[in-house]
Amino acid sequence: MYYIGYDIGSSSVKVGLVEAATGKKVIVLNEPQNEMEISSLQPDWAEQDPEMWWQYICTATKRAIKEANIDASKIQGIGISYQMHGLVIVDKDGNPLRNSIIWCDSRAVEIGNKAYTEIGAEKCAEHLLNSPGNFTASKLKWVKENEPQVYSKIAKYMLPGDYIALKLTGEVTTTKNGLSEGMLWDYKENKVADWLLDYYGIDQSLTPNIVENFTNQGIVTEKGSQESGLPVGIPIVYRAGDQPNNALSLNVLRPGEVAATGGTSGVFYAVTETNSGKSTRVNNFVHVNYSESNPRVGKLLNINGAGIQYRWMRNNIGSESYEEMNEKASQINVGSQGLVVIPFGNGAERMFNNKNIGSHILNLNFNIHTNAHLYRASLEAIAFSFVYGMECLKDDNATINVIRAGNDNLFRSEIFSNTVATLIGHEIEIYNTTGAVGAARAVGLTDGDFEKFGSAITTNDHVMTFLPLKNKEEYEKAYQNWKKELEILLTNK
Repeated sequence: MYYIGYDIGSSSVKVGLVEAATGKKVIVLNEPQNEMEISSLQPDWAEQDPEMWWQYICTATKRAIKEANIDASKIQGIGISYQMHGLVIVDKDGNPLRNSIIWCDSRAVEIGNKAYTEIGAEKCAEHLLNSPGNFTASKLKWVKENEPQVYSKIAKYMLPGDYIALKLTGEVTTTKNGLSEGMLWDYKENKVADWLLDYYGIDQSLTPNIVENFTNQGIVTEKGSQESGLPVGIPIVYRAGDQPNNALSLNVLRPGEVAATGGTSGVFYAVTETNSGKSTRVNNFVHVNYSESNPRVGKLLNINGAGIQYRWMRNNIGSESYEEMNEKASQINVGSQGLVVIPFGNGAERMFNNKNIGSHILNLNFNIHTNAHLYRASLEAIAFSFVYGMECLKDDNATINVIRAGNDNLFRSEIFSNTVATLIGHEIEIYNTTGAVGAARAVGLTDGDFEKFGSAITTNDHVMTFLPLKNKEEYEKAYQNWKKELEILLTNK
């Protein structure tokens, strides 16, 4: 018997199949083979067609079943992970009314800032643990203000994972996790933050019904089965944003444990047991094992301009592979001979209170620096942004005991991982797992045994551990040089 998991990113859709009894990975693959399109009709906008996600889900599912050579009837349950904070709006028939406004879209920044000022910092911190910010609720308000004809047809709003659940089950539902990602969960009252909807002038009836994780959230319909290739009648039992799900995949479930991600964007996600949020630079979300009696809140520090900076380098400065770039970068000394890259060219940055300072290449000397220096400076810049982010997390009272990351993306680079580990003074444990595998394994958590679940990950998936290097001085010098240039830019914005 098997479980299937999906991870709906902004670059691709990943699917993972695992053995139900053991959690052993059977197959992981992604669609499309290159990268999904992100539409940007104006600067700082980012949209995707929700139907595109569904088509890739269906294609990837059929591929996985065929290439793993399994009997689809033996798939027993579904877990869904998805890109956080996106807005999907549908009509009464469940059809999308417009493209999804996705996580890295910055159009609603001012709407959220105005709400924070008018509602007040104290109420936002006490009830939302966050500023309304540039999240799903504020994006929905943007649609109401700017596309009233579209808004008038909305039957329900939802998060990206909720839309895939709708396509599979025919039911419009959401989770506490999802509502907290959209800044629509009131922690103090333990219910939907209807008062924020009222402030924005949004009808409360647009909120979907809430389903609990690790329970039956709806079953695959005949239509969902025909399109996806999954068996009729199997349940979705788990749904979470990609960062809480990544934490679950890495056995980051207890206070003091931190999950790190170095993909298109960069993330530190620290689990805490307190419902507190004092900084607008750090966001707080319902974790997958949250309950009112035993709160588990994920403090998320997001860096929009992370791996996308290195990808831009690959695509535009010679088109070499990441492996070749890493090898060239490794020949350059720490500090890149004074070359500094500021990697924040992917929209507004929450850790700068939603300032958009852009990406910059500074101190470039045509007689000294080569593309190898650019590669090294880019990796260092992204690592330095993680270090800066860790400082923000600690300022927000996050306790850091252990950091875990997946064996992919930026953490495959020794330059990146050594730089982060050395400057923050913590080991970084690397695990061979993915979000799709984690979502599939989560299907088995209907038994509630998180200890058993986590123990299997620690035992079977650990790859290596990066230790802080002893010669910290040259790293610290390079970081302070980078931070000085950053703060000049922040002051001038």
